[in-house]
Amino acid sequence: MSTYLTLVPRAERYAQARHNSSSSPYVPSPTRFGNAARPSSEGHKPKLLDHVRHILRFRHYSYQTEKTYVHWITRFIFFHHKRHPREMGKEEVEQFLTSLAVDRQVSAATQNQALHALLFLYREVLAQELGWLTDIVPAKRPQRLPTVLTQQEIRTLLGAVQGVPWLITNLLYGAGLRLTEGLRLRVKDVDFTANHIVVREGKGDKDRITMLPSVVKAPLTAHLVQVRALHHQDLARGFGRVALPDALDRKYRNAAAEWGWQWVFPASHLSVDPRSGIQRRHHLYESVPQRALKEAARKIGLAKPANPHILRTVSTYYYSFQRMLYFSGSSACSAAGCGSLRPACTA
Repeated sequence: MSTYLTLVPRAERYAQARHNSSSSPYVPSPTRFGNAARPSSEGHKPKLLDHVRHILRFRHYSYQTEKTYVHWITRFIFFHHKRHPREMGKEEVEQFLTSLAVDRQVSAATQNQALHALLFLYREVLAQELGWLTDIVPAKRPQRLPTVLTQQEIRTLLGAVQGVPWLITNLLYGAGLRLTEGLRLRVKDVDFTANHIVVREGKGDKDRITMLPSVVKAPLTAHLVQVRALHHQDLARGFGRVALPDALDRKYRNAAAEWGWQWVFPASHLSVDPRSGIQRRHHLYESVPQRALKEAARKIGLAKPANPHILRTVSTYYYSFQRMLYFSGSSACSAAGCGSLRPACTA
């Protein structure tokens, strides 16, 4: 096999062969063929976006952050007609951020997200400690009041949701979970005896304990029976191994196939892991409960925006969640200290 065939992925060689037959020069797409960071051969520098992914994974950034940073860096490069970032500086960065605010009319949070991606590119990837990096001031984020649903609106909204999304949305509301925290629950983290849930790798990569709402206890038990049957089917087909955090799959060879490590809400089909390239069953996509809530709001005629984050809005959540903890006498309440002013079990 030639050196070229060894270094260039098959999909990219095929695309290059097709483009060579046309008059326009071939420019490989950085987002299409660079999903997984590949180690470069000796004497060959890695592509910029692959190097960005490598640094992000080395620093244990989440996959969502990786996708977001790569997206903004790619848009920055294409905005300046594919110039290399080493050739650009403060003026080009400010032009890009100004275009986002003026032409695209993005929010201050989105503009700051793009800024942080470019700062990461220059500081961590290109290792350029330039004075102008500290001169760029982030956009000022306005103060907004959160959307709050009344308890009657919450009951009506959740009552219009059906199936697995009903389980997820009631867990988010009753246990105070973020959407990703609810979807990433594993079987071993739900304790039906102690009536609590262990949230792993939450915001800030922190673990915490929250309560298991009694309203979902029986339906969740029945749901896990179906999930276990699906897991046995996957094992019989040669699959059934889930993604494990860090290097646990190498330390414990069979852990990925064990029942306790399986997702509480698995996806309906197998998919390819974007980092490892392994085909397996991921957890349910975020769009499933999001669409279910939106459809439920339309069905009941709710004018307020309905999304999973609203279920965790502080004012509504504080009243309902701490009240349930107080009257249920949950052990999770005493462990977290419900006497504090901060909502219980959210530290």
